[in-house]
Order: sequence, then structure tokens, then C-alpha cells
Amino acid sequence: MSSTQTSCFSNMSPPSELLSWLNAKGSLTAMLEVKAGQPLRVERSFEGYQQLSLIQKQQLGLQGAALNRPMLAWVREVQLYGNDELPWVDAQSIFPLSSLKGRARRLQQLKGTPIGYVLFKRSRTLPNQRFIQQTATGWQRQTRYDWYGRTLMISETFLPAFLSSDC
Repeated sequence: MSSTQTSCFSNMSPPSELLSWLNAKGSLTAMLEVKAGQPLRVERSFEGYQQLSLIQKQQLGLQGAALNRPMLAWVREVQLYGNDELPWVDAQSIFPLSSLKGRARRLQQLKGTPIGYVLFKRSRTLPNQRFIQQTATGWQRQTRYDWYGRTLMISETFLPAFLSSDC
């Protein structure tokens, strides 16, 4: 994967106030905390092992015979809260088991810690490939990161409360 960021948009364009968020380089966590004026609150809705779907394997960049093999990953689904009672972002992190070696095992122990604290601790940006699409719940950015030679996928969907926040 190249060290540059790539974005692909669906047919409809996101609202202009979301463009900078969808295309932001570096830690979304840090940017959201600046907007909120306080640390993010993270509420986990799921965390554990999960078989990946064909689409998820494709999003991770797998090709050929690897797409037909069962693949287990550590999956974490959270809601991120800024300074509002409603969540701003729904996020899903997918860590293939092959990526959870050495220090990367810490990604299974995040609990209520925003992932941005870990991923961007040593570097402001990471090599990635990004896809942007509109979903039923809001505009989503899916980013496949190369984190020190380990591939992981983070999807972040901006919810209506994010756009209506007064910050």
C-alpha cells in the first residue's frame, strides 16, 4: 500500500461541512476532542472475535484464494460521544488475527480508550487507503491502515447529532 491517502466518493456528494472530517488525515479522535472541548466518551456495543464476510475481506485488501478461506478477526464496535447526549460517530475496527502480534495485541485491550490514542501515538499520519460512502445512518469513511506493517480497517459513520452539534 502506498504511503499516500486515496479517497473514493460514491455518486452523491457529502455535505460541505463534513468534507474536511471525511478526508481528515491523522487522528479523528484528536479532531473530535478539539470540537467537543473535552475527551471523547467511548461506549462499546460489541468487542470480540468474528468471522469476516467476503466484503470485509475485500476491504482489507485480500485477493484470490484468500477470499474463500474463513478468516477470524478481533472486531470492536463503539459509539463516540463528544459534548452531547447523542453519539457523534459509530465506529467499527477490524483487526485480522494475523495483525495482532507483538505490541499490536494491545488493540484487543482498548476497552473505553479511543483507538486514535494508540494508532497515532508515534506518528501524526499513517499510510492508508480511504473509501467514502453514504450509509443508512450517515456518511461513512472506511480507512484501511498500514500500521507498522499490520493491516487494519476502521469505519467511522458520522451521525446526525454530529452535524447538529453547536461547536
